[in-house]
Amino acid sequence: MTTLPTSTDRKLGLVIDLDTCVGCHACVISCKGWNTENYGAPLSDQDPYGANPTGTFLNRVHSYEIQPEAAPAQLIHFPKSCLHCEDAPCVTVCPTGASYKRVEDGIVLVNESDCIGCGLCAWACPYGAREMDAEEKVMKKCTLCVDRIYNENLPEEDREPACVRTCPAGARHFGDFADPDSNVSQLTAQRGGMDLMPEMGTKPVNKYLPPRPKDQSLKEEVDILAPFLEPITEAPKGFLGWLDKALDAMPGGPKGGSN
Repeated sequence: MTTLPTSTDRKLGLVIDLDTCVGCHACVISCKGWNTENYGAPLSDQDPYGANPTGTFLNRVHSYEIQPEAAPAQLIHFPKSCLHCEDAPCVTVCPTGASYKRVEDGIVLVNESDCIGCGLCAWACPYGAREMDAEEKVMKKCTLCVDRIYNENLPEEDREPACVRTCPAGARHFGDFADPDSNVSQLTAQRGGMDLMPEMGTKPVNKYLPPRPKDQSLKEEVDILAPFLEPITEAPKGFLGWLDKALDAMPGGPKGGSN
């Protein structure tokens, strides 16, 4: 069995803003693309254009409709991937040591050459964040794009996970939670960042920012375009007025009757 490090030098992870995520799945597509072409075994698809398509994804977006007690119903988009837990049960249950947590940055990875595809880590993960690749027969999971964030051949602005780099709404943030001055630490403190299922005791590194309460102060909806959509005149004049009268007088028109 693999043992967890007693501490890590850094705690790299994600902050996901549930108030900002629009459920566009851009993070899912970019994750699939990058991790199919780069780190580790490709993420395979089975019968992708058939009646029962399946495939391996490291990041998925679920959508839920919630009903607050004193507010209208809301649609919440909930992205989910590996949370790189400090007390990761997927690591300690692995019989070959293929699953491990890095001391230098806290990222949880799978050494695919040692993975025997037993699936114990998937059973141990309370978040359902691991997926068995049906073609490669190895366990796949989010790597925080470890092959991007340390790649000096990439421009500095690209040295972050593909999902973060791609998100058009700015709902995903990447950084070091061990640094209290980092962007992710500040966001977590300011917005009340939450752990997913804290009762499981896994101490997930990734945090979620809750949706902000909607402003109920405006009792009536205000249409800011209304003044610009009001008719300029009640009756047409000039050429349009003549044309309107001519059309009315034609057979079949309001004043022309029918043959």
